[in-house]
Amino acid sequence: MTETKPHLPQIRIAATYMRGGTSKGVFFHLLDLPEAARQAGAVRDAIFLRALGSPDPYGKQIDGMGNASSSTSKGVILSRSAQPGHDVDYLFGQVAIDKPFVDWSGNCGNLSAAVGPCAIHMGLIDPARLPRNGVFTLRIWQANIRKTILNHVTITDGAVQETGDFELDGVTFPAAEVPLEFLDPAEGGDGGGAMFPTGHLVDQLDVPGLGRLPATLINAGIPTIFLNAQDLGYTGVELQDAINNDDQALARFEAIRAHGALRMGLIQDLAEAATRQHTPKIAFVAPPASYTASSGTRIAAQDIDLVVRALSMGKLHHAMMGTAAVAIGTAAAIPGTLVNLAAGGGERSAVRFGHPSGTLRVGAQARLVDGEWVVTKALMSRSARILMEGFIRVPGDVLRA
Repeated sequence: MTETKPHLPQIRIAATYMRGGTSKGVFFHLLDLPEAARQAGAVRDAIFLRALGSPDPYGKQIDGMGNASSSTSKGVILSRSAQPGHDVDYLFGQVAIDKPFVDWSGNCGNLSAAVGPCAIHMGLIDPARLPRNGVFTLRIWQANIRKTILNHVTITDGAVQETGDFELDGVTFPAAEVPLEFLDPAEGGDGGGAMFPTGHLVDQLDVPGLGRLPATLINAGIPTIFLNAQDLGYTGVELQDAINNDDQALARFEAIRAHGALRMGLIQDLAEAATRQHTPKIAFVAPPASYTASSGTRIAAQDIDLVVRALSMGKLHHAMMGTAAVAIGTAAAIPGTLVNLAAGGGERSAVRFGHPSGTLRVGAQARLVDGEWVVTKALMSRSARILMEGFIRVPGDVLRA
């Protein structure tokens, strides 16, 4: 008989599985994690990877809660806030699908909408503070990027209102609206603290084999590289298959992303981009055009201000990342950026843009102060819903990581 080595039994960890915006993720209360995972390190990463089912060379995450896309391979840790004037600390991990890697470098704007409802569900908010009926505003400390996010959560009969009539393109069913405010989305953020790390609204990005590409490099919501669709040979109304089935196109986007990250000061060497997949994001824009969304809905050019397509974790996103939407709204509010020019130029406080699944409206409050653009907040609405609650089970050897 072949001798087999002993295996540790599975451990179980209390968790909540939630949809937030057009993303899904596994939410943990910090104190429910094994003690070794209550701080950053290998054990925490191992739990996130195993819970989501990564790394999976088949790309399906069959042995975990992930759904084989960057939008659904996510984990969150919540705790009572250690920051003055805040209710909840929110830490986000983007879990790679085919690699043993968790990226902690940025936020998820979509899951940000689920943080308030989940925090209330987990008992992180004193019930005495909640109205019987009304709207409760949570101040959330986004620990990855050290920013404040406000969640305006509707309470009905003493509980979070999850069902409703708010429709969000990219999400099949309506739910209750969760308005979000991202405060000072560019001030002191990633990439050296400047909204425009290079000091320019438009740069010329030199990429070997592709030449010089006009680009707006902005740090708002999440570091983002905006390009003109026509400079890449696109129209701006492409759907996922047009990009994600083209390996050469994906390689070009990754090369642009790496050179943009270097130019933004996010990395010191091009090789570092491979270990920083979640940020920066890369997106391309074009003036408004009519197209058919992935749902079959016809989007009319006259109903939108511009079209935007964005990539996340190396693939074209099926809708729009929430943090990238913050970047879009911020860049659109500042005359002269590529996003602003695609929307027709001039000062504007909000835009409605077309994405692969439909449209989204996002606003930003921008003003010029001593010759520098300042954005005090970005605003948009999402929805959130608990899909499952209970326990995640993962093999006990994660504690040996």
